[in-house]
Amino acid sequence: MSAPAKTELPPRRKGLTRRQKRSLSRGIQYVLFVAAVAAFAVSADWGRLKNQFAQADIAEQMFPDVITMALKNTVLYTLSGFVVGLVLGMVIALMRLSSVGPYRWFAGVYIEIFRGLPALLIFIFIGVAVPLAFPGTEIIGGTYGKVALALGLVAAAYMAETIRAGIQAVPKGQMEAARSLGFSPARAMISIIIPQAFRIILPPLTNELVLLFKDSSLVLFLGVTLEERELSKYGRDLASTTANSTPILVAGLCYLLVTIPLGFVVRRMEAKAQEAVK
Repeated sequence: MSAPAKTELPPRRKGLTRRQKRSLSRGIQYVLFVAAVAAFAVSADWGRLKNQFAQADIAEQMFPDVITMALKNTVLYTLSGFVVGLVLGMVIALMRLSSVGPYRWFAGVYIEIFRGLPALLIFIFIGVAVPLAFPGTEIIGGTYGKVALALGLVAAAYMAETIRAGIQAVPKGQMEAARSLGFSPARAMISIIIPQAFRIILPPLTNELVLLFKDSSLVLFLGVTLEERELSKYGRDLASTTANSTPILVAGLCYLLVTIPLGFVVRRMEAKAQEAVK
């Protein structure tokens, strides 16, 4: 008696591999992105946008004042606020790390308050509340001094936490080695710990500089003269005068002239820091 014939099963269909699924998913995302951009480009009324935001004759009228006055003032406001914030932030950070209880409490309260309040309220407080509380008192530097103080108070709260984290990131053995060489705690902190901490926190501090550059637009709430206007105030004034938004676009491009290179610098520093860790 012959054995029954074996029936051959059809070969199993293999599914997509994980790599193929990932490539397919990425391709679908690209197609959807391109379709969304194309839909936006087709549906937008570019003629009206050009008339409202891209009038060459209006843009030409802004030069050279938009660079020599508005951008210059914006940079000066930013740098002055950054210096005040860095110095005050260093003091607050050291108080935060202090073994003295009242210092730690004061630093903690300061950080919580100034990180929680909008920067706008700080500018209004400096411009309105301080003259009312101290009649006849004038902040040194006029508008530049007020801006430096307002921006510095806001930035110090964030910088203090950044500096504190950087100091704590330095290995404790560095302080012990410095003490074994006869350094006092204060000298070891200034000469050994803080320089190493700043190499660690340089990228986030540069990010803070970018944020301050944009926050300088709040200067208008202090009341400034024509010569003291920064980019946002200058652009808004010209937009009102010309009944056109081209000055606002030009002011925005001037912001990008500074923020994009700074962002590139931050990315390069972060990349170098990661390479050093590896």
